[in-house]
Amino acid sequence: MIVRTPSRIAHAAAASLGVLVACIAAPAQPDDVRGAQPQPRIAHTADPAAVQDRFPAARVQTLLARANFSPGLIDAKPGRKTRIAVEQLQRAKGLEITGTLDDTTLNALAAADPLAATKDWCRVYTITAEDCDLITGPIPEDWNERAALDRSGYADMTELLAERGWCAVELARALNPETDLDTLTAGDEVVLPDVRVKPLPKLSRVVIDLTEKLVLGYGPTSESEPDSAAPLVMLTHCSIARMAEKRPVGELHVKVIATDPEYTFNPADWPEIDNVTSKLRIPPGPRNPVGVAWIGLDKPGYGMHGTVRPQDIGKTGSHGCFRLCNWDAARLARAVRVGTAVEVRE
Repeated sequence: MIVRTPSRIAHAAAASLGVLVACIAAPAQPDDVRGAQPQPRIAHTADPAAVQDRFPAARVQTLLARANFSPGLIDAKPGRKTRIAVEQLQRAKGLEITGTLDDTTLNALAAADPLAATKDWCRVYTITAEDCDLITGPIPEDWNERAALDRSGYADMTELLAERGWCAVELARALNPETDLDTLTAGDEVVLPDVRVKPLPKLSRVVIDLTEKLVLGYGPTSESEPDSAAPLVMLTHCSIARMAEKRPVGELHVKVIATDPEYTFNPADWPEIDNVTSKLRIPPGPRNPVGVAWIGLDKPGYGMHGTVRPQDIGKTGSHGCFRLCNWDAARLARAVRVGTAVEVRE
């Protein structure tokens, strides 16, 4: 796998223009009304208070995500990932490990996050023109067609908004009932989980747990403290190599960090693909095969990176790398540096 950061990013002008024109173009007017003033478009508005109480489980997941202990996709359906996040949070804070967000754990969250002391967990998100530019239509299945794109953008507005809220598309729709999210455009408002969080601290080391499919980040220590004393400050879930022999075990180190990277498709690494005979450049974007960030390791071809399908994290196997949701990959890329230790353990 070869990933590089482009010196100049070309936007999918034609595709984006098509989306915007479709949103704002009006039919031709008859001669007798052409002099009339056009009616301004009324922006869609949103009210979190009208819907957020319907999904208490999503509130728990949102508070965990804001505390940097990811429950996976916020989907209002807590399961194994949510339980692991709660347990690791409780362990990090020295609390009794119950696996449930009990009052003691909620109080510990509220001490660091005022939102946890309220019933609120959603926000109003206003769609921007930059968001609209990132919608380029469905990503082709054929690699040759993917290489012909100018940018690897989102399939539609629903997909983009779900990623803005770190949530499942089904929850994004449920939080905005009777609204066709794909018809919205710049200036419109929607309700999403409030995942506006502070940046992660610089990490002293990262641990990848192959058994649980977790990425654990440990915070800084003083010069007099060993790395083993570093506090656990973040947890996220990952996909690992489908084949056990392609899972590196041991200590690695961060070698390169790239945001909004290009991807080089090498047919030699994909024997199941029979219609590509030479390397292809896949343009950057959130639906690039490595997502919005690449953290290359000092084992050739291996790294941690984003994904095209956040809903599959922890469920499907990779060719060898460690896949994360785009938002987790982007935050992790800002929290590590070249040389940061990455321990891969079974």
